[in-house]
Amino acid sequence: MTKILVVDSAGDNIESYARVVDKWLAGDVVAFPTETVYGLGADARNAEAVAKIFEAKSRPADNPLIVHIAETKQLQGIAASVPKKAKRAMDAFWPGPFTAILPVVSGAVAENVTAGLSTVGVRMPSHPVARELLKQAGIPIAAPSANRSGKPSPTSASHVAEDLDGRIPLIVDGGPATAGLESTVVDFSVEPPALLRPGSVTEEMLIAVVGEVQGAGRLREEQAPKAPGMKYTHYAPDAPVRLAFLEEDGVAEKLARLREAGRRVALVAVEEHRGLPHDAFLSLGKAGDWAGISRELFAALRACNQLDVDVIVAGAYPREGLGQALMNRLEKAAGGEYL
Repeated sequence: MTKILVVDSAGDNIESYARVVDKWLAGDVVAFPTETVYGLGADARNAEAVAKIFEAKSRPADNPLIVHIAETKQLQGIAASVPKKAKRAMDAFWPGPFTAILPVVSGAVAENVTAGLSTVGVRMPSHPVARELLKQAGIPIAAPSANRSGKPSPTSASHVAEDLDGRIPLIVDGGPATAGLESTVVDFSVEPPALLRPGSVTEEMLIAVVGEVQGAGRLREEQAPKAPGMKYTHYAPDAPVRLAFLEEDGVAEKLARLREAGRRVALVAVEEHRGLPHDAFLSLGKAGDWAGISRELFAALRACNQLDVDVIVAGAYPREGLGQALMNRLEKAAGGEYL
């Protein structure tokens, strides 16, 4: 049975934090909150501990993990070099939802963290609970999202419990994640730097700090991805997902035809589209509130699993600003399928 440890980021959690650190130092895994999503953490130097992450999540072994640190000085033992552009990005976006891919020091982290690559992803979260845990641990913590592989990422402790109850010993409940989308990942081992996964640090924000960035090339099936979320189906609820630009003509008729054919439809959209035909409506808040939409997306997809529906239709967004990150997650959840 997995235990849930509730903490208050503004309170005295000394004993609770010490309990988590003891678990990590003993080679165990613990789920903990970050500002993006909940992570499933283990000592990044301990291959056996890291293996427990892959086992709990049923995660493919060639999918690398992001290493979380509390202070920039910890990079000295992990990264073989930090390019100037990476340093500028860290100064601008750390602590926060930003991961830098850097050349790794041989032996600095377990080989299953990097999937055998010569690079490693590193980030410094801004969530106060995560920061204090990492500071007290004093070691690099490898942590992907704390969900079963391929399912919507968890933005609350209850989401973690849905997927991993009985598979991990402990979940630290530090309240809901505030960003709701996993970190932006940029590869600084190439020039220009490559945006591997969009997130709350948008492409426009990156360009303003580091100049030109390139998109990731298409992976061949035999290639190991450099960052999480690049190769495999992700974020998928139980029912099939279809995307649609809900403001376009003809969408209401398509939704009505689905229902006439006996398909129960869940609509995941902003409030402005509540009037479209549906059997269940999952609100993402108001149109234009990109931070709010990002924060609610994974919870809405997860909520669909509790409904008697046959298909999930999710609103699509322009690929600019946070819309780029939203569409990255939605297209993976839908397998690229549109209504």
